[in-house]
Amino acid sequence: MRELVEKAELLNWQAEFKDPAMESLFRRTILAYHACQLRLALFLIAGLFLAFALADYSLLGAGGAFATLLAIRLVTVAACLAVALAVWRRQALAHMALPVNLVCLLCLSAMLLTLLLRPLHEGIHVASLVVASMALYLFLPNRLPWMLTGNAYLIAGFLTVSLVGSRLPPMLVMTSLLLMMFVNLLGLMTITRIKRLQREQFSLLLEERSANCRLKEEIQEREDLAARLRHMACTDGLTGIANRRHFFELAEQELRRARRDGTPLALCMVDVDLFKQLNDRYGHGVGDVVLATVAGCCQSVLRESDVLGRYGGEEFVIALPLADLDTATAIAERLRERVSVLKLPMLDDETPLSVTVGVSRIETGESRLEPALLRADQALYDGKARGRNCVVVAPRPLPDAHSPVGSPDWASCLMTMPDADAATGAAGILAVPLAGGPPQGRS
Repeated sequence: MRELVEKAELLNWQAEFKDPAMESLFRRTILAYHACQLRLALFLIAGLFLAFALADYSLLGAGGAFATLLAIRLVTVAACLAVALAVWRRQALAHMALPVNLVCLLCLSAMLLTLLLRPLHEGIHVASLVVASMALYLFLPNRLPWMLTGNAYLIAGFLTVSLVGSRLPPMLVMTSLLLMMFVNLLGLMTITRIKRLQREQFSLLLEERSANCRLKEEIQEREDLAARLRHMACTDGLTGIANRRHFFELAEQELRRARRDGTPLALCMVDVDLFKQLNDRYGHGVGDVVLATVAGCCQSVLRESDVLGRYGGEEFVIALPLADLDTATAIAERLRERVSVLKLPMLDDETPLSVTVGVSRIETGESRLEPALLRADQALYDGKARGRNCVVVAPRPLPDAHSPVGSPDWASCLMTMPDADAATGAAGILAVPLAGGPPQGRS
């Protein structure tokens, strides 16, 4: 667009764009203004011709000369009104040479005929010629060659009428010709200046619009970049879920809402079983596919209000608003079952996928997530020690305890075991005492 505008700033001798496409664009842009200008000029010309009919009557009376002049004026008025009405209905006629120049030719011819039919009145004749010449330049939206042609016709017609009719003194004819030459020079300079200014303003307008478009595009690009950066800052690149920082931001919001409304909030820690061995055997590429698949399983079983995030490595963390321990356990068990039936083509039957889930809830009076997360993490350790592929519910902390939250009564820990071993029973809730607290390390 910038190159096009730079080309358009070069004007020809007619004060028009050298680039035809740019000139066409400019004329389309200014068409409505030119149509309005032409209509007003034609209405004004028609009014003046009718007004001068009264002057003709006062000079000529009701004779044949007056009737001829009146007929000429009425024909001219009718032509002006017809073209004005046509332009009103179809604005494109204002830029067509034929209708505009035909009505100009008719008006100029009618004006020249008055020199023959009216008595000698030098002042009116000269003034009418000057006004007609200026009107061709300033009031009729015509192209410069047609303006020059119209004025040449006016000057030639004036000389012809002066020579044929011999009504005007030679000195008056010479003075009138010099005056019309000066008027034409002034009109030519004026209209050239106006046309040049119009096109320069149009070029500046195009440049401004182009700059605005570039600015909008740049703003949009910056907004898109900012959105991508926000997404990257909040999203785990591998799994597409919330990263650890963003998860805690969302979970803190849910914690504040739960404390304000008095509603339950549960937390789940999810760990992919034997992930290190899987990575060592199949490579990190397969490990990445497994993590992304498990994250998709988590999203498929969670509710719309639940918050899922990657805690780190092969661990995921879930916040479950409006969920008590029973609801959270049911969701976690559904997640465990969904993962356990997954079949990935790159894994053989000797490497089944499974997850272990630790579940806890925010207790009354707790204002932070860390104690509940620690209980869920300790329940997850217990599940790893009990054979993996299970859901373990963390015990509630003792009400009188000054002891750390990280040392709960593990004798009340609840664990849902998998269905893998028929000898140990189906999935159920078991109470298993641990003498030394949660085991260290997980796999």
